[in-house]
Amino acid sequence: MSLFPMFVKLRGRLVVVIGGGEIAVGKIDGLLRAGAKVRVVAPEVNAAFIEPIRSGKVEWVARKFQVQDLAGARFVIAATSAPGVNAAVYREAEARGILCNAVDDIENCHFYYGSVVQRGDLQIAISTNGKSPALAQRLRQELEQQFGSEYEVWLEWLGAARELLRAAEGGTESNKQMLHHLASKPMYERFMKEARKEPSQQGVS
Repeated sequence: MSLFPMFVKLRGRLVVVIGGGEIAVGKIDGLLRAGAKVRVVAPEVNAAFIEPIRSGKVEWVARKFQVQDLAGARFVIAATSAPGVNAAVYREAEARGILCNAVDDIENCHFYYGSVVQRGDLQIAISTNGKSPALAQRLRQELEQQFGSEYEVWLEWLGAARELLRAAEGGTESNKQMLHHLASKPMYERFMKEARKEPSQQGVS
């Protein structure tokens, strides 16, 4: 069965994480960067959770999972090492129409986490439909070499150029052609050449 790839806006939306150990820790940063409201349900939590809980970035419910913990959630992540708990979370999510990810538990997942290359607003996600996480990791490492940190700067410049074109007088088709030209590999190489010559000016003359 094919998966549907998408990038989701989570700002202000509740995501519930069941489990407070190392498995759960690895899922929190990405959720917080996306602006999600995060609720962690676990009797105990890893030390890495202390600061986010104290600062109010993460809500901690200090007990074992109960079905009412999913009230109002858009997503749930079952991040425990207990298959029985993961299955119970999945069943409740299914009943409520909530998408569930159970870490390393394919049978109890509606969606999977992909291997992601992130350069600012540029994200490249890789999925093998759960068949080979090792391959996804290798491809991510290769793409990290291909798409370096300079892509973050270039994408910021492309975004600014797009806004200027949208504000200027000009036809939609001509703007579209210009944006494709600006995003081309020759323009990327020219941009980087100019940036190396004049580090204080991120632009193309």
